[in-house]
Amino acid sequence: MQRKKIVVALGHRALGNTLPEQQTAAKRTAKSLADLVEAGADIAITHSNAPQVGMIHTAMNEFQKAHTDYTVAPMSVCSAMSQGYIGYDIQNALREELLRRGIYKPVATVLTQVTVDPYDEAFHQPSKIIGRILNREEADLEEAKGNYVTPVEGGYRRIVAAPKPVDIIELDTIRLMLDAGQIVIAGGGGGIPVLEQNEALKGASAVIEKDLLSGLLAEKLHADELLILTSVEHVSLAYESGNPTPLGRLTVTEAEQYMEQGQFEAGTMLPKIEASVSFLKKGGKRAVITSIDKAREGYLGRTGTIIE
Repeated sequence: MQRKKIVVALGHRALGNTLPEQQTAAKRTAKSLADLVEAGADIAITHSNAPQVGMIHTAMNEFQKAHTDYTVAPMSVCSAMSQGYIGYDIQNALREELLRRGIYKPVATVLTQVTVDPYDEAFHQPSKIIGRILNREEADLEEAKGNYVTPVEGGYRRIVAAPKPVDIIELDTIRLMLDAGQIVIAGGGGGIPVLEQNEALKGASAVIEKDLLSGLLAEKLHADELLILTSVEHVSLAYESGNPTPLGRLTVTEAEQYMEQGQFEAGTMLPKIEASVSFLKKGGKRAVITSIDKAREGYLGRTGTIIE
């Protein structure tokens, strides 16, 4: 049986919020990932990091307040930290699950940097909320440093840009590992956003939408399939209504029409559809969006929203 090369994007449900939740969730998610390997897939794994990177950012800022001789950790460093410890839990849980099934495949995490365009309009319209609630004095201090804040219930919170991914710095390493039959975890949280400055890479104060990065990675790897695992078995029209309509098989044209109609919520399902459409228009064969516990059935074309 010819094996397929697929990029698997894990959503928030695959990881939980806290350290104990993450370890438990990673073990559960590992079973679904191992099912894919048994079904004939060579997989590159991406994952969400929203709660984790926020926790790290808050912790590092609070530490700096208590120890003024330390500097605040920039967002790029927080992103790198989240990639490391999330990858650690996923790779160990998946290695354990595969060995239980008599499968030996190396599993490793690649800290992944992703270039963004410094002129991306997102830098002028930050939208991603991070960190804890701030009081007015703390918010003023953030703004004095050139950061953005937004009013929320109980105070203010910092917001950062969400630029589109342009290129993947460690792509050759990821491709080499995948072509060697290894399982690679990469592009966690959308990657560490960096700006190219001649030979140097400078971390950007931003976060990248992980679904868009997943689509870009699938495109760059010439993957057969993009499999986006989330909390629902199907994408639905009128999801917030009392009578949502689940979508089965779609063409790219149909998916684009639904996007134009505003059928998908920004920040949740819309980037998943955008990533799928972009991947398919650039040579991908199939994109599937389904729930984590239906990963194998989705990969086999038996369930989920399938875009071709």
